[in-house]
Amino acid sequence: MTGNDVHARVERTFDALPPMRGRGFADTWWGQAWLRALEDTALDGEQVKAGRRHARAGAVGAVSVRPGRITALVRDRDGTRYRSDVLIQELSGADWDRLLDLVADRAGHIAALLDRDMPPHLVEDAAAAGVDLLPGIGDLEPECACEAWDHCPHTAALCHQVARLLDQDPFVLLLMRGRGERELLDELQARSVSRAASQEMRESAEVPAAAGIPASEAFAARDLIPPLPDTPPSTDTAGRPPVLTGDTPPGPGLDVGALEFLVADTAVRARQLLAEALAPGHERTSVADALTVRQDAVRLAAAGPPERITARLAAGCGYGRAELARAVRAWGHGGAAALAVLEEEEWTPEPEDLARVRARLAAAWEDDDTAPRLRATRNRWTVVGTDIQLRYGRDGRWWPYRKEGGRWEPAGPCDLDPSAALAGVLTEE
Repeated sequence: MTGNDVHARVERTFDALPPMRGRGFADTWWGQAWLRALEDTALDGEQVKAGRRHARAGAVGAVSVRPGRITALVRDRDGTRYRSDVLIQELSGADWDRLLDLVADRAGHIAALLDRDMPPHLVEDAAAAGVDLLPGIGDLEPECACEAWDHCPHTAALCHQVARLLDQDPFVLLLMRGRGERELLDELQARSVSRAASQEMRESAEVPAAAGIPASEAFAARDLIPPLPDTPPSTDTAGRPPVLTGDTPPGPGLDVGALEFLVADTAVRARQLLAEALAPGHERTSVADALTVRQDAVRLAAAGPPERITARLAAGCGYGRAELARAVRAWGHGGAAALAVLEEEEWTPEPEDLARVRARLAAAWEDDDTAPRLRATRNRWTVVGTDIQLRYGRDGRWWPYRKEGGRWEPAGPCDLDPSAALAGVLTEE
């Protein structure tokens, strides 16, 4: 009996997904990694493309997922149904011990998984511990009733459909590797309780224990400890800031109007943070990175302060007035991420990433006869014959730009699907 045989053989069955058009199969980075493993494993790329068309047409039936195997009936173009399986190696008992210890030691990993997210650093930490969560070359082994010896359109279609399931729930991947969600959470709870008890004993032997625990740990381990107290009620409006003008003249260099603007902004942000904290599912949301001084200046300028305050913001963060206006425009389309795409220099994706980007661009319009002609320059793709451009961000998202007055200006929000990012801008032409 192997280490995994002592665990219950959990199986999940997912209903057939509807046909899809005009977008890639995987939006998440781990879903895309799954499809890369398929493309790297299959010897015939045409079979993979045929499988993608099968999946896009809704030819894949209900998908069964269990440790080491995924199964579905896939309908061929002539209507024949084939049972298709794809095998993936389960993790050993020792691998699971290392992985569970790693996750239990980091509350953020638990929080991300419960939020149906698989952060890259979790996969990187696991790999450093000798545990490969995501499949690689040769890890997706096909078995099909059509008796093909390599990946055929049926197993390729099954893999594409599973990529959509992985987007929705990374626990599907962990089930393939050998453990179901409930079993994982139970084991994590047991390990977390054991670690907490050991930590308490160590701390009690050294110094008196501090009252309470950090709020970040409480939110991250919400399923492993008693619930938090009831939250305070929400407010309908931001608090009214005080009026700072009076009979006493301000001190030298103090701009009372600017200070009042900052106080009012603080009240608005405080109400926003409270509303977010009271929103359902907030406890599963990761903490956003703190803004830099330059980013915060753009955020403040986007609120539309008086002209003299906007001028002070521009001077304080090193922007010219026109540059600040462009930055504010970018901020309105996507906050700090959009600002980073605007300001960074052109860069060239790595060869492997560039090949995947080109494949994704081709897939985005593969069923569309009106696909635009694109001219690539490093990480930027310009629509030939227009003043429209797509910029590929380092996070895998696409940002539309339009040339105005000889300069490329942000033209809309980003999208993981290049055709969707471009659609709104092309419509305006």
